[in-house]
Amino acid sequence: MTVRIETLDGIRVVTLDRPEVRNAVDSATARELHAAFLAFEDDAAARVAVFHGAHGHFCAGWDLQFGARAAQAGGGGALADLDFDSADARALGPMGPSRLRLSKPVIAAVAGAAVAGGLELALWCDLRVMEADAYFGVYCRRFGVPLIDGGTVRLPRLIGMGHAMDLILTGRKVEADEALRIGLANRVVPSGQAREAAIALARQLAGFPQATMLADRESAYAQWDLSLGEALQQEWRRGQARIPDALEGAQRFAAGEGRHGRF
Repeated sequence: MTVRIETLDGIRVVTLDRPEVRNAVDSATARELHAAFLAFEDDAAARVAVFHGAHGHFCAGWDLQFGARAAQAGGGGALADLDFDSADARALGPMGPSRLRLSKPVIAAVAGAAVAGGLELALWCDLRVMEADAYFGVYCRRFGVPLIDGGTVRLPRLIGMGHAMDLILTGRKVEADEALRIGLANRVVPSGQAREAAIALARQLAGFPQATMLADRESAYAQWDLSLGEALQQEWRRGQARIPDALEGAQRFAAGEGRHGRF
């Protein structure tokens, strides 16, 4: 098994573990990752997931050595069979979970390399906690390997078209300070601390009233192809269902909970 799963209270930690190739992903590993995150989605007790790479690297992308062996054998590996229905929220991506549309948040704990398809897996996550000496990059640019795990979609949406084109066209290395500045990273922590920092952040999210947080999360994702009026109406409809939670929360605030920004 190249994917390890750990449950810490309501937190699911999914760890990619292929140290001999800096956690690069082959077809078997992609399927393990896909299954791991579907299991997280289907487990009502698991509120937030942390996606982590073992042994000092997040993920070096698609395993090009595996791809080369497949090419020599006269096939395209598993990639040729990955056409999918855009309406399928549980579709298998080339590197596993990249086409999943989950109802719960995932946090990437990024150490070392998160490049090529590894960058795309980090982009698939809701948040990215990055170690100070970690780095991103579209390193597949130099080998003619396309971005097919959402990179050309999520990167412009996350950091804007100008920054995205710089990264996509040049394939250059993006270190933690720049990643934080352009919005590619949400937090930067000292080396060796991304996993624990991501788990701490996951515990914070898991402690909030879940239905309201998840409704707001879904509203943010679902607004991209709507007009402003349609998006505002959708937000209202989702929020309207959570008004009883808001009233209960107001009573807790009035009783003294959470004053002055305390959580």
